[in-house]
Amino acid sequence: MSPADTDAPDYVVVIPTLGRPSLADCLEALAAGRGPLPHRVVLVDDRPLDRCDALPAPIPFRLRDRTDTIPGCAAGPAAARNAGWRAAPETTWVVFLDDDVVPGPSWAADLVADLAVAGPRTAGVAGRVSVPLPTERRPTDWERNTAGLATARWITADMAYRRAALVAVGGFDERFPRAYREDADLALRVLKAGWSLTTGSRRTTHPVRPADRWISVRLQAGNADDVLMTRKHGRDWWGRAGAPRGRLPGHLLVTGAAVAALLCAAAGRRRGAALSAALWLAGTAELGWARIAPGPRTRPEVTTMLLTSALIPPAATGHWLRGLVRHRRVRPDRPPESARPPRTRRRPARERVPR
Repeated sequence: MSPADTDAPDYVVVIPTLGRPSLADCLEALAAGRGPLPHRVVLVDDRPLDRCDALPAPIPFRLRDRTDTIPGCAAGPAAARNAGWRAAPETTWVVFLDDDVVPGPSWAADLVADLAVAGPRTAGVAGRVSVPLPTERRPTDWERNTAGLATARWITADMAYRRAALVAVGGFDERFPRAYREDADLALRVLKAGWSLTTGSRRTTHPVRPADRWISVRLQAGNADDVLMTRKHGRDWWGRAGAPRGRLPGHLLVTGAAVAALLCAAAGRRRGAALSAALWLAGTAELGWARIAPGPRTRPEVTTMLLTSALIPPAATGHWLRGLVRHRRVRPDRPPESARPPRTRRRPARERVPR
């Protein structure tokens, strides 16, 4: 770090990674940007433990002497981020980046400006994430899903946290095994402890990564994490976290209609089976059209939407039920007194002098 940067807030960057090719672009952008380089960069290799080969991304020359790679536990991004910030050198700030984002050209300079104006009760400063979408056609369902990151709050695609706040609340809850809700959970716990969160000026791009046809079905596993969020933060956590409510109630109704149709058919009740099947078909068609209408409506996209719209409701229902069982003993979070931020000293009131 140059002498001109000695007064800049000290920070480390923690990047959990699965070895995606996008990691190279992330590191290159981090090294090439304007502003003070991070004190350290910690890469958390979260691939399966039997992977002994090195990460495929080359370390840029400017970061080579300040980059460490540590093994993760293949337990998901929450556990990987905890391993990263706890293994990082003692600095005031820890900045979390995903391995598929590209920091902007002035990211480091803007980050330092964001942190410099953060008050003592500010626990975290979020970056501004943009998701580039195609301009020559309508975005696909997966592209629209990824674009939701641009309006999400406190996502760890680019989020700086004060180390003291992480220590106070215990970091990320490792019961969240996916890249889903673990960031919102941490933010709500930090806010509940009396800290504040803000949004900075730095900008990061999150390209849409390739995905297969069944990605939307696999994403329904997040319904189990929503159960954990409700257990910990109450039924109103959606509004406080600025998270969309989703379509789970509709998925439960559609799945219930399908189950009722099968049971009625097995019992020989044709009228009940026909009515239930009609409700299932109507619900599935409504979901399919809701996903097809705003998209490009190409043959592959329409085929994917029709197939997955039939599978999403039962998948969502199954994961929700699994979450109810797995997290049935979870109790609401109550932050310890030690998690409170430091009090700001107020100026003493002026004494009134009698005339």
